[in-house]
Amino acid sequence: MTITFQSLRTIAGISLISASLAACSLAPSYQQPAFPVAAHWQNDLQKAEPAGTQSDTRQAASIAWTDFFQDAQLKSVIAAALDHNRDLRMATLNIERARAMYNIQVADQVPNLALNGNGARQRLPADVNPTGKAGVNSSYFAGVGLAAFEIDLFGRVRNLSEAALQRYLATEQAQRSAQISLIAEVANTYEALVADRRLLQLTENTLASRADSYERQKQLYAEGASSEYDLRQAESLFEAAKAARAQQERRKTLDENALTVLVGHPLAADIGTANATSAEQVLPDLPAGLPSDLLTARPDILQQEAVLRSQNANIGAARAAFFPRISLTGNFGSASSQLSGLFDSGSRSWSFIPQISIPIFEGGRNIANLNVAETDKKIAVAQYEKTVQVAFREVADALAGRATLADEAGAVKAQEAAESARYGFARSRYEAGYSSYLEYLDAQRSLFAIQQQSIQVQLAELQTRITLYKVLGGGWKMAKQ
Repeated sequence: MTITFQSLRTIAGISLISASLAACSLAPSYQQPAFPVAAHWQNDLQKAEPAGTQSDTRQAASIAWTDFFQDAQLKSVIAAALDHNRDLRMATLNIERARAMYNIQVADQVPNLALNGNGARQRLPADVNPTGKAGVNSSYFAGVGLAAFEIDLFGRVRNLSEAALQRYLATEQAQRSAQISLIAEVANTYEALVADRRLLQLTENTLASRADSYERQKQLYAEGASSEYDLRQAESLFEAAKAARAQQERRKTLDENALTVLVGHPLAADIGTANATSAEQVLPDLPAGLPSDLLTARPDILQQEAVLRSQNANIGAARAAFFPRISLTGNFGSASSQLSGLFDSGSRSWSFIPQISIPIFEGGRNIANLNVAETDKKIAVAQYEKTVQVAFREVADALAGRATLADEAGAVKAQEAAESARYGFARSRYEAGYSSYLEYLDAQRSLFAIQQQSIQVQLAELQTRITLYKVLGGGWKMAKQ
Protein backbone atom coordinates (compact mmCIF):
# COMPACT_ATOMS: atom_id res chain seq x y z
CA MET A 1 0.00 0.00 0.00
CA THR A 2 1.38 3.43 -0.96
CA ILE A 3 1.02 6.00 1.83
CA THR A 4 0.74 9.56 0.50
CA PHE A 5 0.31 12.91 2.17
CA GLN A 6 -3.30 12.86 1.05
CA SER A 7 -3.89 9.52 2.76
CA LEU A 8 -2.31 10.74 6.03
CA ARG A 9 -4.33 13.96 6.21
CA THR A 10 -6.90 12.55 8.59
CA ILE A 11 -4.45 11.29 11.22
CA ALA A 12 -2.35 14.48 10.90
CA GLY A 13 -5.41 16.56 11.63
CA ILE A 14 -6.08 14.51 14.75
CA SER A 15 -2.50 14.90 15.93
CA LEU A 16 -2.55 18.68 15.57
CA ILE A 17 -6.05 19.36 16.83
CA SER A 18 -4.88 20.40 20.31
CA ALA A 19 -2.57 23.02 18.85
CA SER A 20 -5.44 24.66 17.00
CA LEU A 21 -7.51 25.03 20.15
CA ALA A 22 -6.52 27.61 22.75
CA ALA A 23 -7.00 26.09 26.17
CA CYS A 24 -8.26 28.36 28.88
CA SER A 25 -7.17 28.05 32.50
CA LEU A 26 -9.52 28.01 35.46
CA ALA A 27 -6.72 28.40 38.02
CA PRO A 28 -6.98 31.57 40.15
CA SER A 29 -4.43 34.30 39.47
CA TYR A 30 -1.42 33.75 41.69
CA GLN A 31 -0.74 36.43 44.27
CA GLN A 32 2.22 36.31 46.61
CA PRO A 33 1.06 36.41 50.26
CA ALA A 34 1.61 39.61 52.22
CA PHE A 35 4.96 39.86 54.00
CA PRO A 36 4.18 38.52 57.52
CA VAL A 37 7.08 40.21 59.37
CA ALA A 38 8.45 43.70 59.92
CA ALA A 39 9.91 45.51 56.91
CA HIS A 40 13.14 46.35 58.80
CA TRP A 41 15.25 44.75 61.47
CA GLN A 42 14.92 46.18 64.96
CA ASN A 43 17.04 49.26 65.66
CA ASP A 44 19.28 47.50 68.16
CA LEU A 45 19.96 44.80 65.59
CA GLN A 46 20.79 47.32 62.91
CA LYS A 47 23.65 48.45 65.13
CA ALA A 48 25.07 44.98 64.72
CA GLU A 49 25.83 45.68 61.08
CA PRO A 50 29.60 45.83 60.58
CA ALA A 51 31.07 49.27 60.17
CA GLY A 52 31.55 50.34 56.58
CA THR A 53 28.83 48.04 55.23
CA GLN A 54 27.37 49.60 52.10
CA SER A 55 24.38 48.66 50.00
CA ASP A 56 26.66 47.33 47.28
CA THR A 57 28.32 44.83 49.66
CA ARG A 58 27.80 41.30 48.43
CA GLN A 59 24.94 39.47 50.07
CA ALA A 60 25.50 36.07 51.70
CA ALA A 61 23.61 34.21 48.98
CA SER A 62 26.05 35.48 46.36
CA ILE A 63 29.18 34.44 48.28
CA ALA A 64 30.41 30.97 47.42
CA TRP A 65 31.12 28.76 50.40
CA THR A 66 34.65 28.22 49.09
CA ASP A 67 35.17 32.00 49.40
CA PHE A 68 33.49 32.37 52.77
CA PHE A 69 35.43 29.74 54.70
CA GLN A 70 39.16 30.38 55.15
CA ASP A 71 40.39 27.08 56.63
CA ALA A 72 41.74 24.80 53.87
CA GLN A 73 41.13 21.68 55.94
CA LEU A 74 37.53 22.71 56.60
CA LYS A 75 37.02 23.26 52.86
CA SER A 76 38.20 19.72 52.14
CA VAL A 77 35.85 18.32 54.79
CA ILE A 78 32.89 20.25 53.33
CA ALA A 79 33.73 19.07 49.82
CA ALA A 80 33.83 15.46 51.04
CA ALA A 81 30.45 15.91 52.76
CA LEU A 82 28.89 17.27 49.56
CA ASP A 83 30.10 14.16 47.74
CA HIS A 84 29.20 11.52 50.32
CA ASN A 85 26.46 12.77 52.66
CA ARG A 86 23.43 10.47 52.35
CA ASP A 87 20.78 13.08 53.17
CA LEU A 88 22.07 15.36 50.42
CA ARG A 89 22.21 12.42 48.03
CA MET A 90 18.54 11.63 48.74
CA ALA A 91 17.61 15.28 48.16
CA THR A 92 19.39 15.16 44.79
CA LEU A 93 17.63 11.94 43.83
CA ASN A 94 14.31 13.53 44.75
CA ILE A 95 15.03 16.18 42.09
CA GLU A 96 15.54 13.48 39.48
CA ARG A 97 12.30 11.79 40.51
CA ALA A 98 10.34 15.05 40.40
CA ARG A 99 11.79 15.85 36.97
CA ALA A 100 10.66 12.45 35.68
CA MET A 101 7.17 12.95 37.15
CA TYR A 102 6.96 16.34 35.46
CA ASN A 103 7.97 14.83 32.11
CA ILE A 104 5.27 12.19 32.51
CA GLN A 105 2.66 14.88 33.14
CA VAL A 106 3.85 17.01 30.19
CA ALA A 107 3.47 14.00 27.90
CA ASP A 108 -0.30 14.20 28.41
CA GLN A 109 -0.36 17.59 26.67
CA VAL A 110 0.62 16.18 23.27
CA PRO A 111 -0.96 13.38 21.21
CA ASN A 112 0.60 9.98 21.76
CA LEU A 113 0.97 8.10 18.48
CA ALA A 114 1.86 4.43 18.24
CA LEU A 115 2.32 1.83 15.53
CA ASN A 116 -0.35 -0.82 16.03
CA GLY A 117 -0.72 -4.26 14.64
CA ASN A 118 -3.22 -6.97 15.50
CA GLY A 119 -4.75 -10.11 14.10
CA ALA A 120 -7.75 -12.24 15.03
CA ARG A 121 -9.20 -15.57 13.96
CA GLN A 122 -12.62 -16.66 15.14
CA ARG A 123 -14.92 -19.63 14.34
CA LEU A 124 -18.63 -18.80 14.32
CA PRO A 125 -21.53 -21.25 14.11
CA ALA A 126 -24.02 -20.84 11.28
CA ASP A 127 -26.78 -19.29 13.40
CA VAL A 128 -24.62 -16.30 14.45
CA ASN A 129 -22.48 -15.95 11.34
CA PRO A 130 -23.76 -13.18 9.01
CA THR A 131 -23.14 -15.50 6.05
CA GLY A 132 -25.49 -18.12 7.46
CA LYS A 133 -22.75 -20.73 7.34
CA ALA A 134 -20.38 -21.98 9.97
CA GLY A 135 -16.79 -20.97 9.36
CA VAL A 136 -13.62 -19.25 10.50
CA ASN A 137 -13.34 -15.46 10.14
CA SER A 138 -9.98 -13.70 10.06
CA SER A 139 -9.03 -10.05 10.34
CA TYR A 140 -5.68 -8.27 10.38
CA PHE A 141 -4.77 -4.62 10.92
CA ALA A 142 -1.56 -2.57 10.82
CA GLY A 143 -1.29 1.21 11.11
CA VAL A 144 -0.85 4.31 13.27
CA GLY A 145 -3.11 4.88 16.27
CA LEU A 146 -4.02 7.76 18.56
CA ALA A 147 -5.31 6.62 21.94
CA ALA A 148 -7.74 8.73 24.00
CA PHE A 149 -6.05 12.12 23.59
CA GLU A 150 -7.80 14.76 25.73
CA ILE A 151 -8.52 18.12 24.13
CA ASP A 152 -7.63 20.47 26.96
CA LEU A 153 -10.40 23.04 26.47
CA PHE A 154 -10.57 24.02 30.14
CA GLY A 155 -6.89 23.72 31.10
CA ARG A 156 -7.12 20.60 33.27
CA VAL A 157 -4.08 18.91 31.75
CA ARG A 158 -2.15 22.15 31.52
CA ASN A 159 -2.77 22.93 35.20
CA LEU A 160 -1.73 19.44 36.21
CA SER A 161 1.49 19.97 34.24
CA GLU A 162 2.04 23.33 35.93
CA ALA A 163 1.51 21.73 39.35
CA ALA A 164 4.06 19.04 38.49
CA LEU A 165 6.52 21.70 37.31
CA GLN A 166 6.21 23.65 40.56
CA ARG A 167 6.71 20.45 42.59
CA TYR A 168 9.86 19.83 40.59
CA LEU A 169 11.08 23.38 41.27
CA ALA A 170 10.27 22.88 44.96
CA THR A 171 12.51 19.80 45.10
CA GLU A 172 15.35 21.81 43.52
CA GLN A 173 15.03 24.41 46.26
CA ALA A 174 14.79 21.67 48.88
CA GLN A 175 18.10 20.28 47.64
CA ARG A 176 19.69 23.73 47.88
CA SER A 177 18.31 24.15 51.38
CA ALA A 178 19.68 20.74 52.36
CA GLN A 179 23.10 21.70 51.01
CA ILE A 180 23.12 24.98 52.93
CA SER A 181 22.17 23.20 56.15
CA LEU A 182 24.78 20.50 55.55
CA ILE A 183 27.60 22.97 54.94
CA ALA A 184 26.71 25.00 58.04
CA GLU A 185 26.39 21.87 60.19
CA VAL A 186 29.71 20.50 58.95
CA ALA A 187 31.43 23.85 59.59
CA ASN A 188 29.91 24.21 63.07
CA THR A 189 30.82 20.65 64.02
CA TYR A 190 34.33 21.04 62.64
CA GLU A 191 34.89 24.23 64.63
CA ALA A 192 33.48 22.50 67.73
CA LEU A 193 36.01 19.70 67.19
CA VAL A 194 38.84 22.24 66.88
CA ALA A 195 37.68 23.84 70.13
CA ASP A 196 37.45 20.38 71.75
CA ARG A 197 41.08 19.70 70.90
CA ARG A 198 42.14 23.08 72.28
CA LEU A 199 40.16 22.49 75.45
CA LEU A 200 41.62 19.00 75.78
CA GLN A 201 45.15 20.37 75.43
CA LEU A 202 44.37 23.04 78.02
CA THR A 203 42.94 20.42 80.37
CA GLU A 204 45.98 18.17 80.01
CA ASN A 205 48.33 21.07 80.72
CA THR A 206 46.27 21.99 83.78
CA LEU A 207 46.22 18.37 84.90
CA ALA A 208 50.01 18.16 84.65
CA SER A 209 50.37 21.37 86.65
CA ARG A 210 47.99 20.19 89.35
CA ALA A 211 49.68 16.80 89.50
CA ASP A 212 52.96 18.57 90.27
CA SER A 213 51.26 20.66 92.94
CA TYR A 214 49.66 17.59 94.47
CA GLU A 215 52.96 15.70 94.58
CA ARG A 216 54.61 18.70 96.18
CA GLN A 217 51.89 18.96 98.81
CA LYS A 218 52.24 15.27 99.63
CA GLN A 219 55.95 15.76 100.13
CA LEU A 220 55.46 18.86 102.28
CA TYR A 221 52.79 17.09 104.34
CA ALA A 222 55.09 14.12 104.88
CA GLU A 223 57.79 16.52 106.08
CA GLY A 224 55.34 18.29 108.40
CA ALA A 225 55.68 21.53 106.45
CA SER A 226 52.05 21.62 105.27
CA SER A 227 48.63 20.86 106.69
CA GLU A 228 46.31 18.07 105.62
CA TYR A 229 43.83 20.76 104.61
CA ASP A 230 46.23 22.06 101.93
CA LEU A 231 46.93 18.48 100.86
CA ARG A 232 43.24 17.72 100.36
CA GLN A 233 42.73 20.98 98.47
CA ALA A 234 45.48 20.01 96.05
CA GLU A 235 44.05 16.50 95.74
CA SER A 236 40.56 17.87 95.01
CA LEU A 237 41.84 20.13 92.23
CA PHE A 238 43.91 17.28 90.80
CA GLU A 239 40.87 14.95 90.66
CA ALA A 240 38.71 17.73 89.20
CA ALA A 241 41.24 18.14 86.39
CA LYS A 242 41.15 14.39 85.74
CA ALA A 243 37.35 14.52 85.53
CA ALA A 244 37.53 17.52 83.19
CA ARG A 245 39.96 15.64 80.94
CA ALA A 246 37.63 12.61 80.76
CA GLN A 247 34.68 14.89 80.01
CA GLN A 248 36.61 16.66 77.27
CA GLU A 249 37.75 13.38 75.74
CA ARG A 250 34.12 12.26 75.58
CA ARG A 251 33.00 15.52 74.00
CA LYS A 252 35.75 15.32 71.39
CA THR A 253 34.81 11.76 70.50
CA LEU A 254 31.13 12.67 70.15
CA ASP A 255 31.94 15.57 67.82
CA GLU A 256 34.24 13.32 65.77
CA ASN A 257 31.40 10.80 65.43
CA ALA A 258 28.94 13.53 64.42
CA LEU A 259 31.34 14.90 61.81
CA THR A 260 31.95 11.40 60.44
CA VAL A 261 28.22 10.90 59.86
CA LEU A 262 27.90 14.31 58.20
CA VAL A 263 30.85 13.69 55.88
CA GLY A 264 29.67 10.18 55.04
CA HIS A 265 32.97 8.33 55.40
CA PRO A 266 35.74 7.92 58.03
CA LEU A 267 37.78 11.02 58.83
CA ALA A 268 41.54 11.43 58.87
CA ALA A 269 43.05 11.21 62.34
CA ASP A 270 44.37 14.77 62.21
CA ILE A 271 41.06 16.48 61.38
CA GLY A 272 40.82 19.57 63.55
CA THR A 273 44.51 19.60 64.47
CA ALA A 274 46.18 20.87 61.27
CA ASN A 275 45.07 24.41 62.00
CA ALA A 276 45.15 25.02 65.72
CA THR A 277 44.47 28.74 65.24
CA SER A 278 41.15 28.14 63.49
CA ALA A 279 39.27 29.82 66.32
CA GLU A 280 41.16 33.05 65.68
CA GLN A 281 40.37 33.07 61.99
CA VAL A 282 38.11 35.93 60.96
CA LEU A 283 35.22 34.99 58.72
CA PRO A 284 33.94 37.86 56.58
CA ASP A 285 31.22 40.10 58.00
CA LEU A 286 27.89 39.87 56.21
CA PRO A 287 25.30 42.60 55.71
CA ALA A 288 21.81 41.49 56.71
CA GLY A 289 20.07 43.72 54.16
CA LEU A 290 16.28 43.97 54.46
CA PRO A 291 13.96 41.20 55.67
CA SER A 292 12.31 41.16 52.23
CA ASP A 293 15.65 40.05 50.74
CA LEU A 294 15.06 36.67 52.36
CA LEU A 295 12.26 35.97 49.86
CA THR A 296 14.77 35.49 47.07
CA ALA A 297 17.83 34.43 49.10
CA ARG A 298 16.43 31.56 51.18
CA PRO A 299 15.78 28.30 49.27
CA ASP A 300 13.33 27.08 51.91
CA ILE A 301 11.13 30.15 51.27
CA LEU A 302 11.39 29.66 47.50
CA GLN A 303 10.49 26.01 48.04
CA GLN A 304 7.32 26.89 49.93
CA GLU A 305 6.37 29.44 47.28
CA ALA A 306 6.72 26.76 44.60
CA VAL A 307 4.49 24.47 46.66
CA LEU A 308 1.96 27.31 46.91
CA ARG A 309 2.02 27.81 43.14
CA SER A 310 1.51 24.07 42.69
CA GLN A 311 -1.56 24.10 44.92
CA ASN A 312 -2.86 27.12 43.02
CA ALA A 313 -2.62 25.15 39.75
CA ASN A 314 -4.36 22.17 41.36
CA ILE A 315 -7.40 24.40 41.98
CA GLY A 316 -7.59 25.03 38.23
CA ALA A 317 -7.51 21.29 37.54
CA ALA A 318 -10.20 20.68 40.16
CA ARG A 319 -12.43 23.38 38.65
CA ALA A 320 -12.01 21.92 35.15
CA ALA A 321 -13.49 18.65 36.40
CA PHE A 322 -16.93 20.34 36.45
CA PHE A 323 -16.83 20.85 32.67
CA PRO A 324 -17.10 18.41 29.76
CA ARG A 325 -14.05 16.34 28.89
CA ILE A 326 -13.43 15.59 25.22
CA SER A 327 -11.05 12.89 24.06
CA LEU A 328 -10.10 11.53 20.65
CA THR A 329 -9.21 8.03 19.57
CA GLY A 330 -8.28 7.22 15.99
CA ASN A 331 -6.51 4.75 13.73
CA PHE A 332 -5.21 4.90 10.19
CA GLY A 333 -3.68 1.95 8.38
CA SER A 334 -4.45 -1.19 6.42
CA ALA A 335 -6.95 -3.98 7.16
CA SER A 336 -7.54 -7.32 5.48
CA SER A 337 -9.15 -10.68 6.09
CA GLN A 338 -5.93 -12.33 5.02
CA LEU A 339 -2.44 -11.61 6.32
CA SER A 340 -0.99 -11.81 2.79
CA GLY A 341 -3.31 -9.08 1.59
CA LEU A 342 -2.73 -6.69 4.46
CA PHE A 343 -0.89 -4.09 2.36
CA ASP A 344 -2.65 -4.66 -0.98
CA SER A 345 -4.28 -1.83 -2.89
CA GLY A 346 -7.70 -0.97 -1.53
CA SER A 347 -6.95 -2.19 2.01
CA ARG A 348 -6.82 1.29 3.51
CA SER A 349 -8.68 1.55 6.82
CA TRP A 350 -9.31 4.36 9.29
CA SER A 351 -11.43 5.10 12.32
CA PHE A 352 -12.18 8.34 14.15
CA ILE A 353 -13.85 8.07 17.57
CA PRO A 354 -14.42 11.32 19.48
CA GLN A 355 -15.78 10.97 23.00
CA ILE A 356 -17.31 13.51 25.34
CA SER A 357 -17.94 13.04 29.04
CA ILE A 358 -20.23 15.50 30.79
CA PRO A 359 -20.43 15.21 34.59
CA ILE A 360 -24.02 14.97 35.79
CA PHE A 361 -23.96 13.20 39.12
CA GLU A 362 -20.69 12.46 40.89
CA GLY A 363 -21.97 12.06 44.42
CA GLY A 364 -20.25 15.31 45.42
CA ARG A 365 -16.83 14.02 44.32
CA ASN A 366 -15.91 17.05 42.20
CA ILE A 367 -17.05 19.51 44.86
CA ALA A 368 -15.05 17.62 47.49
CA ASN A 369 -11.96 17.58 45.27
CA LEU A 370 -12.25 21.34 44.76
CA ASN A 371 -12.62 21.87 48.52
CA VAL A 372 -9.53 19.77 49.09
CA ALA A 373 -7.55 21.79 46.53
CA GLU A 374 -8.64 25.10 48.02
CA THR A 375 -7.86 23.92 51.56
CA ASP A 376 -4.46 22.65 50.44
CA LYS A 377 -3.72 26.12 49.10
CA LYS A 378 -4.67 27.71 52.42
CA ILE A 379 -2.36 25.26 54.18
CA ALA A 380 0.41 26.15 51.73
CA VAL A 381 -0.11 29.87 52.44
CA ALA A 382 0.13 29.26 56.18
CA GLN A 383 3.26 27.14 55.71
CA TYR A 384 4.81 29.84 53.50
CA GLU A 385 4.12 32.54 56.10
CA LYS A 386 5.50 30.36 58.87
CA THR A 387 8.68 29.70 56.87
CA VAL A 388 9.17 33.45 56.36
CA GLN A 389 8.63 34.11 60.07
CA VAL A 390 11.09 31.38 61.09
CA ALA A 391 13.66 32.77 58.65
CA PHE A 392 13.16 36.27 60.08
CA ARG A 393 13.71 35.01 63.61
CA GLU A 394 16.79 33.00 62.66
CA VAL A 395 18.42 36.06 61.10
CA ALA A 396 17.41 38.30 64.00
CA ASP A 397 18.85 35.80 66.50
CA ALA A 398 22.10 35.54 64.55
CA LEU A 399 22.39 39.34 64.36
CA ALA A 400 21.79 39.61 68.09
CA GLY A 401 24.47 37.00 68.70
CA ARG A 402 26.93 38.80 66.44
CA ALA A 403 26.24 42.11 68.18
CA THR A 404 26.94 40.77 71.69
CA LEU A 405 29.41 37.92 71.25
CA ALA A 406 32.13 40.18 69.85
CA ASP A 407 31.94 42.35 72.98
CA GLU A 408 31.78 39.28 75.20
CA ALA A 409 34.82 37.72 73.52
CA GLY A 410 36.82 40.93 73.99
CA ALA A 411 35.86 41.16 77.65
CA VAL A 412 36.67 37.50 78.31
CA LYS A 413 40.03 37.90 76.57
CA ALA A 414 40.87 40.85 78.81
CA GLN A 415 39.72 38.91 81.86
CA GLU A 416 41.92 35.98 80.82
CA ALA A 417 44.93 38.28 80.63
CA ALA A 418 44.13 39.67 84.09
CA GLU A 419 43.69 36.20 85.61
CA SER A 420 46.93 35.03 84.00
CA ALA A 421 48.79 37.95 85.61
CA ARG A 422 47.04 37.30 88.92
CA TYR A 423 48.05 33.65 88.81
CA GLY A 424 51.68 34.64 88.22
CA PHE A 425 51.62 36.99 91.19
CA ALA A 426 49.87 34.44 93.43
CA ARG A 427 52.41 31.76 92.57
CA SER A 428 55.36 34.08 93.23
CA ARG A 429 53.85 35.27 96.53
CA TYR A 430 53.14 31.69 97.63
CA GLU A 431 56.60 30.46 96.77
CA ALA A 432 58.11 33.46 98.60
CA GLY A 433 55.93 32.75 101.63
CA TYR A 434 53.90 35.96 101.44
CA SER A 435 50.48 34.32 100.83
CA SER A 436 48.65 31.11 101.65
CA TYR A 437 48.39 28.05 99.48
CA LEU A 438 44.61 28.63 99.32
CA GLU A 439 45.18 31.98 97.57
CA TYR A 440 47.44 30.27 95.02
CA LEU A 441 44.91 27.49 94.37
CA ASP A 442 42.09 30.00 93.93
CA ALA A 443 44.11 31.89 91.30
CA GLN A 444 44.91 28.61 89.54
CA ARG A 445 41.27 27.55 89.51
CA SER A 446 40.05 30.93 88.23
CA LEU A 447 42.63 30.97 85.43
CA PHE A 448 41.59 27.50 84.23
CA ALA A 449 37.91 28.49 84.24
CA ILE A 450 38.44 31.70 82.28
CA GLN A 451 40.70 29.94 79.77
CA GLN A 452 37.93 27.41 79.11
CA GLN A 453 35.36 30.19 78.82
CA SER A 454 37.57 32.09 76.37
CA ILE A 455 37.77 29.12 74.00
CA GLN A 456 34.03 28.50 74.27
CA VAL A 457 33.14 32.15 73.57
CA GLN A 458 35.47 32.20 70.55
CA LEU A 459 33.71 29.07 69.30
CA ALA A 460 30.28 30.63 69.85
CA GLU A 461 31.31 33.74 67.90
CA LEU A 462 32.60 31.65 64.98
CA GLN A 463 29.49 29.49 64.94
CA THR A 464 27.29 32.60 65.01
CA ARG A 465 29.05 33.92 61.90
CA ILE A 466 28.57 30.54 60.20
CA THR A 467 24.92 30.48 61.23
CA LEU A 468 24.36 34.01 59.94
CA TYR A 469 25.86 32.97 56.59
CA LYS A 470 23.46 30.02 56.52
CA VAL A 471 20.27 31.86 57.51
CA LEU A 472 20.95 34.62 54.98
CA GLY A 473 20.89 31.99 52.23
CA GLY A 474 24.61 31.44 51.73
CA GLY A 475 26.17 28.07 51.06
CA TRP A 476 24.70 26.58 47.90
CA LYS A 477 27.03 28.30 45.44
CA MET A 478 30.57 27.20 44.69
CA ALA A 479 33.27 29.49 43.34
CA LYS A 480 33.70 29.29 39.56
CA GLN A 481 36.82 27.45 38.52
